[in-house]
Amino acid sequence: MHGPRVSVVFMGTPRFAAVSLTLLHREGFNILAAVTQPDRPKGRGRKLLPSPVKKEAERLGIEVAQPASLKEPGFLGWLGSLGFDVLAVVAFGRILFPEILAMPRIYPVNLHASLLPLLRGAAPIQRAILEGARETGVTTMVMDAGVDTGDILMQEALDIGDETTAGELADALAVRGAA
Repeated sequence: MHGPRVSVVFMGTPRFAAVSLTLLHREGFNILAAVTQPDRPKGRGRKLLPSPVKKEAERLGIEVAQPASLKEPGFLGWLGSLGFDVLAVVAFGRILFPEILAMPRIYPVNLHASLLPLLRGAAPIQRAILEGARETGVTTMVMDAGVDTGDILMQEALDIGDETTAGELADALAVRGAA
């Protein structure tokens, strides 16, 4: 089940997530909106810069929302009014509460950069490297109220080489996860 029949709201922030947004768009999913973190100050000049997901969504012509709080009534009302089938979450950076998880007609899915149940929570790529793991991977799961605890839909493993950096691993996992 994919393509124009399925409407999606995408939630993500870093480059890792932007790879999935690009592929969903290329595959013909009807992406109604992308939700990402607010622009943050970066660099020496502390200039406000958009997230990679915001940049990619704008390039693709997808509406972008950047709520300061997911509990803002205006944001919740807007999100609920979209009437979407699937909520696709990839490295969004915030825990979603039950009201949001209940909004999609089909279900909310999450792409996580580890072979769950291993390395739940934040920074699974860096943790895999720091812990000397020989293998990691990606997990696509149905989201529930816990942190990375929903039913697993699919997983794909990836070997970690002795010289593999966190950046290289993130790039490889982003491509595998997006697919």
